[in-house]
Amino acid sequence: MVSDLLTSIQGKEIDKGTELYEQIHRAKGENERLVMELNQSYKEQADVHKALEKITRKKIPSTAHISLPFYTDFGCHIIFGERVFINQNVMFVDLGGITLEDDVLIGPMSRLITVNHIQDVHRRRGLSVKPILVKRNAWIGANVTVLPGVTIGENSIVAADSTVTKDVEDNVVVSGTPARKVKRLINDETS
Repeated sequence: MVSDLLTSIQGKEIDKGTELYEQIHRAKGENERLVMELNQSYKEQADVHKALEKITRKKIPSTAHISLPFYTDFGCHIIFGERVFINQNVMFVDLGGITLEDDVLIGPMSRLITVNHIQDVHRRRGLSVKPILVKRNAWIGANVTVLPGVTIGENSIVAADSTVTKDVEDNVVVSGTPARKVKRLINDETS
């Protein structure tokens, strides 16, 4: 049902009061209890993984490290790669889907947001969603915001306090609001 939901909402606007809108908010409500339980007290990583497997309904790689507190509003549309590291106080608004490939690093207080509201003033409470993809070995610094539909390229770095509004190519450093390329990274394996 969860993967069916993700497929059914991609590229669509979801108006308030529709059955789909209500289904999303029921699932969100169920997830809130699980997230509160996850963050109530100190947990070893094995226990963090067990709790996150209930939230995401997916196996969490044993090599992933997720620091608490960790927040997600929906939970079921997150995919964690191997050796992912997520620092404290990160928020995933994942209804549209968030994929973290292997070796991704995410700094404290960052936000990955896949949901937006409809711009039409009469439909403003409605939702639109676009997925976020963070490719292999990317590093998202502290207090970064990544907006719906963005891909962060392989090996790239998003500097602290940046807001990413469009795709980031592979092997670059981006910084600012909106984030812009400030440097190309040299890959020691190819130089």
